[in-house]
Amino acid sequence: MNTTIYNNILKSNSEGKKQFALLIDPDKTDDKGIHEVIKIAVESKVDYFFVGGSLLTNDNLDLCIRLLKKESKIPVILFPGNVMQVNAHADAILFLSLISGRNAEMLIGRQVIAAPMIKATNMEVIPTGYMLIESGKPTAVSYMSNTTPIPHDKDDIALCTALAGEMLGLKMIFMDAGSGAINPITMSMISTVKKNISIPLITGGGIHTPEKAIENCNAGADIIVVGNSIERDKSLIKVIADAIHSL
Repeated sequence: MNTTIYNNILKSNSEGKKQFALLIDPDKTDDKGIHEVIKIAVESKVDYFFVGGSLLTNDNLDLCIRLLKKESKIPVILFPGNVMQVNAHADAILFLSLISGRNAEMLIGRQVIAAPMIKATNMEVIPTGYMLIESGKPTAVSYMSNTTPIPHDKDDIALCTALAGEMLGLKMIFMDAGSGAINPITMSMISTVKKNISIPLITGGGIHTPEKAIENCNAGADIIVVGNSIERDKSLIKVIADAIHSL
């Protein structure tokens, strides 16, 4: 099985280099917008494109991925909201298990359906424990997955959940406050989890400024994911990328 991208993540992790993933929601990106995002991302040395959303309604996924691949060499990684978001043109897929919830469909059910589809592609598969953290309001992820997020002040629950994910053999942990989060994940929770796991930690949700991105990195996050705030202000791509890479 291809492990090129994951090995690069591990290498950066071992060297203490922080990385930046730009989350692209095909539903929220028109043709002109995606060209502009790609240009800025290349100039800013964004490390990864994460592509996906809780709900895709305009059938732009394939076109979006093809454009990202055509106009840049930045790895394109699927961050799928459902099995319909598997696309063979991506470089890799986060094979997500929603370990913070108790919905069996999101723990293993959808994965069983997607597995043969993914097997038929050349995509690199990165098993990832996905943890939804309460952010101050209901999010699309919590609604669509029918799961309850981990309370934002329960560091111990987050820790035990992440440990269980690692012990189950998952290769990364992704802690997410969800799109449009009011309250980002606390630095205390990020630090507590990172100090007790040995696999890469991704954080996202509510990261609207370079200062917040740096806080996440200093607390222990290895990869920072930003989506919503950049949809509103594309100039943030460069300033957040510069801040993360400065560390």
